[in-house]
This record gives sequence, structure tokens and C-alpha cells, in this order.
Amino acid sequence: MMAKTNYIDPITVSIIDNRLDTIAEEMGKTMLRTSRSPIFSEARDFAAAIFDREIRLVAQKPYIAVLMGTTPFVVRAIAKCYEGDINEGDVYLVNDPYKGGNNHLPDFTMAKPVFEHGTLAFWSVAKGHLADIGGTGTAGYNPLAVNIWEEGIRIPPVKLYDRGNYQRSIWDMIIANVRQNQLVEGDIHCLVGAVTLGERRLLELIEKYGMTTLDQAADSVLNATECQVRNEIGNIPDGVYYAERFMDNDGFDRGKMVKVGLKLIVEEATITFDYSSSDPQVKGYVNSTLANTYSSSYLALFTTIDPNIRHNEGAFRPVKIVAPEGTVVNCLEPAPCNTCTICAASTIIESAWLALSQAVPELTQAAWARSSTPVSMGFNPRIGKFYSDVHFFPKGGAGATFGFDGWDHMGVVICTGRSRAPDPELHELADPFYTLSYEYLQDSPGAGTWRGGMGTKYIFRVEADGIVSNNFGDGLLSETAPFGLVGGKGAKPSTLRIIKANGEIIDPEVHKYVTLNKGDIYEVLETGGGGYGDPLKRPIEMVWADVRNEMISIESALNDYGVMIDPQTLKVDYAKTDELRNK
Repeated sequence: MMAKTNYIDPITVSIIDNRLDTIAEEMGKTMLRTSRSPIFSEARDFAAAIFDREIRLVAQKPYIAVLMGTTPFVVRAIAKCYEGDINEGDVYLVNDPYKGGNNHLPDFTMAKPVFEHGTLAFWSVAKGHLADIGGTGTAGYNPLAVNIWEEGIRIPPVKLYDRGNYQRSIWDMIIANVRQNQLVEGDIHCLVGAVTLGERRLLELIEKYGMTTLDQAADSVLNATECQVRNEIGNIPDGVYYAERFMDNDGFDRGKMVKVGLKLIVEEATITFDYSSSDPQVKGYVNSTLANTYSSSYLALFTTIDPNIRHNEGAFRPVKIVAPEGTVVNCLEPAPCNTCTICAASTIIESAWLALSQAVPELTQAAWARSSTPVSMGFNPRIGKFYSDVHFFPKGGAGATFGFDGWDHMGVVICTGRSRAPDPELHELADPFYTLSYEYLQDSPGAGTWRGGMGTKYIFRVEADGIVSNNFGDGLLSETAPFGLVGGKGAKPSTLRIIKANGEIIDPEVHKYVTLNKGDIYEVLETGGGGYGDPLKRPIEMVWADVRNEMISIESALNDYGVMIDPQTLKVDYAKTDELRNK
């Protein structure tokens, strides 16, 4: 329900709204430029947010989109834990999903209360994925974990700075539990720097406008955003829509897929995501925390409605989530959950899109390729140091939608294209690998009037012995490959294989430790996105252009699109094509 607000002129409201948005963006740029980790500086796996004194999210920049709905849970947990003891100069750190409302352990959340003349005015918040969280996992991912303690260090809400005083004991405790001390310490400083910059900019804003005006502006912005979202939901026909999607497995019971079942209820400009038919929480680390489920649901909705709407607390008001405790979408302590932002999130988003496609197919996207990303750690003889890293190179295609092909080389949907692939040469400096091939994967997209985006082929050679690797991805089964919509075809599953130095070929699978040695070759064929609409209605010239550019093969042009192309001259046989398409 919209909060009451006193009148404030709309020009001032717009200026303040854009200033808050710019502050959040500047906080993100601070992390981008000061981090020591390529997960921050290249993949951009972080977010920045601003909350008002009532713990309402008023502005954010989720560089990774699946983080958009997670920070409110953390700030509320901090405020509850330290009620009556929140002071100027405090800086709080949280990564625990059960004690601190976080999404998963690798994402460290930093929060700094901002005071104006001794009164709490705002919260400056930054969140980012650290390369090392201790434990036995590879870059934070342990496929053998059966509880959260086996996944890494747990940090409930703690004061990293107390009234401006550096809490050395907390820092020492964290650094003692990770292998890459300097990297982790640098990234924690980077998060502190981001929230400190946010505090400085917010104080400048307070000095210029005063808290009365800023409070009124926040009310106006949140109410206006709520109204926008309700109007958008009002364009979706009222009704109940059901869909379900699956994860490949939980890493233990490899013959059993894990279901996310969704009943989507649209009624009176409110939308309810009811996940009551989802599977119970599982043994492995694919479980989703409540914060992750909320955020994934928001992402699915906000990629379907007007993309210009702010993602603030007002946008969340018309959305209701039903996620029963003890299910795979709201796991209970101590269930492991470190891959929730990849496996569970993608499956939640797909189930929502599939349900929405029954109501508004013209607004909905076909499925994107899921992630099949290797992570690895070990000793790098090139630099004489231990390393751990996430290989963000494999990027699948986005799903097509009405009127548009899917975007090529976009990566997993949780990032909505904002996660960048590392520079191969810089990657080779930091990690003991040599890139052999990195290119579009021919015939990877699902066919349609509008085809899916292109996937990628990524092949690298290992340059050191004893490297421990795990692939925390999904989408390697026909049942979990990207689906098409409105007659469009789905894409093929992604595939993985390792060619050992002795020529032996093995399947690394997902959620499984594999030891890599010098000379081994790791191959990831990351699929494309699903297609939209009847492939036989795709313009012949567009099919020919895709063949000419080696996006699809001559065989695919014939079998999927009914277009006959001469393999020698690359000329279209229009007579034969008309015959094939009019059968």
C-alpha cells in the first residue's frame, strides 16, 4: 500500500531520485576500480544500494541482477541484531544466509549507517562476491558439502568498525580462515571504501536538501514506482498460471532432477509467486535461500515489464512470495546453498517466465542458456602463488522474444548480460591455463522466427599439476536445456568434457571434483538461447545471413528453417525453399 506523503514539487523529486541512483552507481564504480579480484574488476559480481532510515530500499545498482532483492534482508537483519546499538562510524559485515539474511556465503555484504546530527538518516550498502571464503570448496563451491559449515566461513552481522574504530580481531579472524589473504583483505577494503564513499555523498545530499525534503522525496519516488509496477501488472490478464522447471541434480542423487514448481497468481494489480509445489530441500548445495528466491522472482518479473522502472522498495510492494520453509526455494539451516544464485535462481526465473508466457507471450522471453562454469584452485607456478578463480568465459545465449533475436554471448540470466568475460591474456597471467579456443558455437541457438542468442565454445589447456576443479553449472540435460516459446525450438543442452594428457576423455559432470594436471584440455560447449515463433516464418535473408556468418550450418538452415542453400555457392534455392516451407 502506498504511503502518505506531503507535497513536494516533481522536479525536486526527480533530481533527488537521480542523485541517489548516481550515488549507488558511483559506489559500484568504486568497487570496480579498487578491487583486487577479477570477480569484481572484470566479472562485476557486485551491487550497491541505499536505504533510508526506515530501511526502505530507495536506490540501487545491481551490477549482477540477481542481487537486486537480497540487500533488504541483510540490512533488516543488521538492524534487528544491533537494535539500540547502531552508532555513527559503525561498519557492519554479513555473509551468513541464515543468521544475516544473505543469499549465499561468497557474497559479502557491507553496510554503513549514515547519521545526520546524531540521527540515523540512511544506510550505505555494498555487496560483492569474494574469490575465497575458506572451507574446502573451490573458490567457495564445495559439491560435497552437506551443510553450510562445509561451504566456508559464516559471518553473522558483526561490526567491522565500531564507532569508527577498526576491529582488528574481526579482520584477523576472517583472514585466518582464507587462503588468499591479500586478495580477500583487499576486497573487504574495497567494500568498505564503497560504503564510505556512499556515506560521504549522502551527507552532501543531506546538507543540500535537508532530511525533511529527502524523506518526502523518498516517499514520492517509492509511491510512484509502486504505481508504475501495479499498472504494468494490470496489463497482465488476471488468472492462475502454473509452470515447473528442474535443476539437473543436487550433486548426490545424480539420477533425480530437482523441481521448482510455481503457481503464478495475478489479481487486482498484485502478483503472487507461490512455490508451494517445489521439491523439499535437498542434500546438496543447490538449495535456494529465501533472499535468493525473492530476488530471482523480482528479476523474472522486471525483465518482463517496463525495463525503465526503478528497482526500489516501491517496485517490490505489489509482489508477494509464497515459499514454504524446508523446500528447495526456502531451505532451512544448516542446508548448503552456495550455488543458489546460479542453479536455483535460473530455474526459478525460467519457471516464472514459462508461467508468464501463458498470460503475456508477447512480453516474455524464451529461456537463456544456464551456466556451465568451471571453478578451480591450486598452485600457480607462473607466479609462485596459490590461486582460486571462477572461469567466467563460457557464456551462453539469451532467449529470443517477440520481434527480436536473443543476444549473443550474454551469459547466465542472473547477470542479464552485465557480467563481463575476462580478458584471456590477463586470465593467463593470473591462472595456470592457456586458452586454445574462445568463439561462438555454431548451431547453438534454438531456432525460431527470432532465433536464440549464440552460445560459446571455450577450450583451455592446463599448465600445472594438481589443480582442483568443479563445475557448478546446470543445463546439461534435455529437460533443463533452454526452452523455446510460441513454436520456437529449444536449444540443445550444454556439454562438458576433459581430454587428459594421455588422450583419455572423461566427463567432468557438474557438482563434482575433478583433478586437472598439466597438458589436460577442458572443453565447455555453452549452448544458445531458446527460439521464439515458428522457424519456418523466419525471413530467408536472415537465415542466409546466419549461414554466411557461420552462426548456423547449412544443415540447420535446411532442417530447422526449411531454407535450401547450395554448399558451394551459398546461394539460396528459392523454389526448393518455397516447396519445403509450404509442405
